[in-house]
Amino acid sequence: MCNALGIVNFSGSHIHVEGLQDYRPIGAFSFLGRYRVIDFPISNMSNSGIEYIQIYANKQPRSLVEHVGTGRHYNINSKRGDLHMLFSETNIANPIYDTDIAAYVNNKQYIKRAHQDYVIIAPSYMVYSMDYDELLQSHVDSGADVTLVYHSVDNAKENFLNCDTLNLNKQKGVLSIERNRGTAKSKNIFMDTYVMKKDLFLELIEKAQKISSMYTLPQIVNNQCEELDVRGVAHRGYFASITDFKSYYDANLSLIDAKNRATLFDEEWPIYTRTNDSCPTHYFEGASAKTSIVSNGCIIEGSVENSIIGRGCIIKKGAVVKNSIILPGAVIGEDVHVENQVVDKYAQIIHVKEIIGDPENPGYIKREDRI
Repeated sequence: MCNALGIVNFSGSHIHVEGLQDYRPIGAFSFLGRYRVIDFPISNMSNSGIEYIQIYANKQPRSLVEHVGTGRHYNINSKRGDLHMLFSETNIANPIYDTDIAAYVNNKQYIKRAHQDYVIIAPSYMVYSMDYDELLQSHVDSGADVTLVYHSVDNAKENFLNCDTLNLNKQKGVLSIERNRGTAKSKNIFMDTYVMKKDLFLELIEKAQKISSMYTLPQIVNNQCEELDVRGVAHRGYFASITDFKSYYDANLSLIDAKNRATLFDEEWPIYTRTNDSCPTHYFEGASAKTSIVSNGCIIEGSVENSIIGRGCIIKKGAVVKNSIILPGAVIGEDVHVENQVVDKYAQIIHVKEIIGDPENPGYIKREDRI
């Protein structure tokens, strides 16, 4: 059992995925047809032996609450473990006050009650696999006050523009945390993942609250970099940060490639999700599916290429779906051509015969819309 309280935090107010986030938080986004984005941090914690997990939610939490439920499907010990959904009670009429620090302040009593000595904090909008037990042991062995996880990239000029970055010295000490402004290709993208003692975490919350009502956890850690021993640990393997619409689209389609999937999924490190006991997908005569991920319960009569098809979708005769993400329950009508699109849940594209977007600016069809 990992001696840490697991905290899954919500995305900051500077992050917004147009369209999709109007209906649910990023953690509740459908991913690869069968998962939700939040399945990854919770599974990482469960696999690492973390049995006490707090999930923080703010806006549009219903679908997230429904998916997480009691947490039993995440293989958390049913007798000793606990998965607790917590909400920010801050008045969010002005979003500047809707910060992670505000959420922690509102729920400080639940953090204090946890008997674990350490906290491991992970975001609900990033997709990666990591053994947090090893991370905690590395943190303890290093003697650092705070350990931050980062991923080195060479495409930071065009991507990860809503993420924070770490400036490191030669000994991997963190000099500062800064927003990625797209000024350089190579950056250490901060994965919003922290390890520290619980008592220090509570101290930082109190300090941040005294400095500013707008302060966030990255800002208070950055503020304390000169006072505390803050160190960075590099992450290896697949990493995606869903901070805008294009990053969501790219993250899904990138994992159609089996080589990319192999860097995220491991038989020894399962990603848990709520199961759906529907029938297998039915492929009719003349149907075609190439280089795609098709979930169960679908009816495929048309053609699917380089796409993600969610559970219970219907692709009718003569329809073509290419380079698209079709969320559960959507219907693509006869002879309809859909390309470079994200089609939200239960949408029906029936009357319009062609919807083709730009690969660099994919289109979005609203939830339950009928076109």
